[in-house]
Amino acid sequence: MNYNLNSVFDPCLPECLNDFLNYLGTIRGKSLNTIAAYKWDLSMFFRFLKLYKGYIKDKDKIDFNSIPISDIDTEFIKKIKLSDLYAFIAFAENYRNNSNYARARKVAALKSLFKFLHGKAKIIEENPATELETPKINKRNPVYLTLDESKKLLSSIDGNNKERDYCIITLFLNCGLRLSELCSIDISRIKDDTLTIIGKGNKERTIYLNSACLKSINSYLYVRRSYNDKVDSKDKDALFISKNYKRINKRSVELIVKKYIEKSGLEAKRYSPHKLRHTAATLMYKYGNVDIRSLQMVLGHENVSTTQIYTHVDDDTLRHAVSLNPLSEE
Repeated sequence: MNYNLNSVFDPCLPECLNDFLNYLGTIRGKSLNTIAAYKWDLSMFFRFLKLYKGYIKDKDKIDFNSIPISDIDTEFIKKIKLSDLYAFIAFAENYRNNSNYARARKVAALKSLFKFLHGKAKIIEENPATELETPKINKRNPVYLTLDESKKLLSSIDGNNKERDYCIITLFLNCGLRLSELCSIDISRIKDDTLTIIGKGNKERTIYLNSACLKSINSYLYVRRSYNDKVDSKDKDALFISKNYKRINKRSVELIVKKYIEKSGLEAKRYSPHKLRHTAATLMYKYGNVDIRSLQMVLGHENVSTTQIYTHVDDDTLRHAVSLNPLSEE
């Protein structure tokens, strides 16, 4: 039997990074997306260090992404200092145009890696990332559709895949699903008015389906059954199927959302599947009288502070508050 061990050991990476990524997946239960993001950020970090510390000759001619890092060993790791970490974050800002959010993710990756190397792998005696600070992230109100805009979006859906596309948009707007969660929905995980999904961090959660969701799912399933025999054998249980009769992928869903955003007269660059998740959360909070803890459970947030961005006060509420001032008619 031939074994493909690239998912366990990537020969292009340092041994310590392979060990760390395996730890994230097997012990910490991190999602494939999270592991891929950490792999990208930390590979960039090691390439930067080789450039920064003078290990690369003709550094003006070499392609940054071609810098080899598989030769990084324990002795190299032991020499890394806090100042090297800050130099990398500065590099990410000045040469890679990373936003505060992107740099904060890199800081999280570095802190997690060196915590592992110090506490679990016992490779280093001191953790250089202990005092590494996270870039300040300015709080921003989420971008979302109003109730009228949401209805207009739904009414714009038509075409050969109307039932499927309507179901996709309906689930986004009513359930607040993440893009990856929507693509991963299996028919067998729908029971009566509940849907079980595997969310961020491989955590299972239950989504409760309202009448609009159930109606759109049933309408789509009726159409889907007509071509079920054409669906790829490994994707028979997938709810949403692409034109190639395979489980729909994230890019296809993004294009579907963009298509109907444009058709409904909204700005395509401003709205994405994740903005529809913002919309669901905002509408639930504004019109459904949903408390913050319940909203946290619906959205699958690990920390309630993440959910609190949806408690923003909109312009209509502020305008109404001002109109209630007893001096407003004077």
